[in-house]
Amino acid sequence: MDALETYQTPLSSRYASKDMANLFSPAKRYRTWRELWLNLAIAEKQLGLPIADEAIEQMKANLDLTPEQFDIAAEEEKKRRHDVMAHVHTFGQVTPAAAGIIHLGATSCYVTDNADLIFIRTGLTYLLKSLAVLISRLSAFARENRALPTLGFTHFQPAQLTTVGKRATLWIQELLWDLRNIKRARDDLGFRGVKGTTGTQASFLALFDGDHDKVEELDRLVTKLSGFPYAYPVTGQTYSRKIDIDVLAPLASLGATAHKIGTDLRLLANLKEIEEPFESTQIGSSAMAYKRNPMRCERVCSLSRHLQVLHQNALMTSSVQWFERTLDDSANRRVTLPEAFLTADIVLSTLRNVSEGLVVYPNVIARRIAQELPFMATENLIMAIVKKGGDRQEAHEKIRVLSHEAAYQVKNLGRENDLIERVREDPYFDPIKDELDQLLNPRTFVGRAPEQVTRFLKEWVEPALADEELKEALAKTDKVELSV
Repeated sequence: MDALETYQTPLSSRYASKDMANLFSPAKRYRTWRELWLNLAIAEKQLGLPIADEAIEQMKANLDLTPEQFDIAAEEEKKRRHDVMAHVHTFGQVTPAAAGIIHLGATSCYVTDNADLIFIRTGLTYLLKSLAVLISRLSAFARENRALPTLGFTHFQPAQLTTVGKRATLWIQELLWDLRNIKRARDDLGFRGVKGTTGTQASFLALFDGDHDKVEELDRLVTKLSGFPYAYPVTGQTYSRKIDIDVLAPLASLGATAHKIGTDLRLLANLKEIEEPFESTQIGSSAMAYKRNPMRCERVCSLSRHLQVLHQNALMTSSVQWFERTLDDSANRRVTLPEAFLTADIVLSTLRNVSEGLVVYPNVIARRIAQELPFMATENLIMAIVKKGGDRQEAHEKIRVLSHEAAYQVKNLGRENDLIERVREDPYFDPIKDELDQLLNPRTFVGRAPEQVTRFLKEWVEPALADEELKEALAKTDKVELSV
């Protein structure tokens, strides 16, 4: 892989956002290392170490690597078998005044771990903004369909009616929890800081002639220069890999939410009630020309499972870290962390694309309601007869017999549910026949679903999206185009 290219997997090359792909690119990684070396030199100079102004200026002027520097670093790594030292020497070649003080007192994890924390924090911020946009899009969908009755399902069997918008709020509520969890993980992040080879800061204590106050101030200054509010008070050679668990847990949880949304939409597509966007020239199957496969939601489900599994890597890696550190975490994390963020990014962008083009088929929904509602309305019919002076037990028996006759027509003969026609033809129900249309109005069976949608959006979604950081992201977004 060319060192100037962004972190490329078959997925990220096609579907990841430019920002997220760039975040995990070699160019970004090694520039961040150089920024960390610069911050360390600035702080060490400020605390009295003899570092020339020219050294600082040369470092500032050479933060970005040229193609030639990437080639030099690759050759250095072949020779030294150590990526950090390869880049120390490469940086020193273009900053001769600083060559002797780059990485002064530090261990490799000063740049690798601190850089990872920077990437994690930035990546979580990108995900928060993408998640806010998705929540906003689905909220508009919920608001538009707040009162549209639809058949509810429990055990994927017909159940009491809900509304299309109310069902969407179930998705949104879980996404709000994901928003909270990801923000909490980001805001809890600390910095590794300058801790030395085993976390004791011994090398820095030697540099400052045993001055503990200066070592503590160095840690504080570098942490501040790097944009973090605090550094972890104690570390081994690395920051605790338990932090990776805390970061990937909310991403795995987001994967669970996304999989549920994708699955619901795939089932609704099978019922022909709601479909994801389908282009006019899109092909669903190479053999079956009529197919309209929910391939975007299938992609969401596929990647969401991968996202959930990646959390296991963090758990296992953290559990097997020996004493102050062991290197068997490195190769795993170099794959796991970028993949987690790139996968979450792709899942969100795909769901956003789906949410911006959802197609609802009210007539199909109404037809399915008509097939099931007569059975659900039987209790209402019994109550109406009783209000007209009828006997509850007698009405119950009449309805029971007619219901079984209608069920036979549906299940054994494959015909439509004709229960209401049977009720209309039975003289026993003459007292309520004028009320049948109202008694069977689907909108009277959805309970408080429309009101729940309105209140949920007002009291929960709007405050969550009112955060200034998220408002800025929402103001800048247009519809996302997604390659199929």
